[in-house]
Amino acid sequence: MKRIHAIATASCIAALAGCATMMSDSDVAKQALEVMKHSFKPNGQAKLDRLDQDDVQATCSKYESHDKMPKDVAASLEKSQLATVRYPADGKLLGDWKAGEAIAQSGVGKQFNDDPARPNGANCYACHQLSQQELAFGTIGPSLLGYGKLRGNTPDTQKYTYAKVYNSQAFNACSNMPRFGHNGILTEQQMKDVVALLLDPASPVNK
Repeated sequence: MKRIHAIATASCIAALAGCATMMSDSDVAKQALEVMKHSFKPNGQAKLDRLDQDDVQATCSKYESHDKMPKDVAASLEKSQLATVRYPADGKLLGDWKAGEAIAQSGVGKQFNDDPARPNGANCYACHQLSQQELAFGTIGPSLLGYGKLRGNTPDTQKYTYAKVYNSQAFNACSNMPRFGHNGILTEQQMKDVVALLLDPASPVNK
């Protein structure tokens, strides 16, 4: 039965590819989504709604890369995303950098086999270098070494850093960085802790 399902899925994808020249991009996208929804099954907290794009993702999908996006479209997207940022009601943007380091080094959360009752990690190390001592780290994003040293720890820097963690697309349209606050991946306190990791002079990021 699994073999038949795999063959049917492959045939459907091949058919889509063959018809691409006769169909609009939107039609191809709709049929591709149907193929994915037919192929993936909900498992635990991983539901099929993860295949549904919001307006921002749909806009980004229209362009081959950020460089191909018209500047006015990018500016409009960033403005709309900045408006989604919700700053802490207590006005405090810095938490505990030690807690922030644990969050940044944790890739737990949001996967089908993770306990949804447990706190999520930010998985920062998968894309960024965070300390001189790290032996392995991702390079999709820039190194964060010296983040606070380079930018200082002013109220404006704290506000920018918190907003960047909350919704990266407020400053970089179609960024690959997760929208941690916007999508409810991290709690308010967790985001404060990550901001402290980046800005606190005692943090390994700034050593």
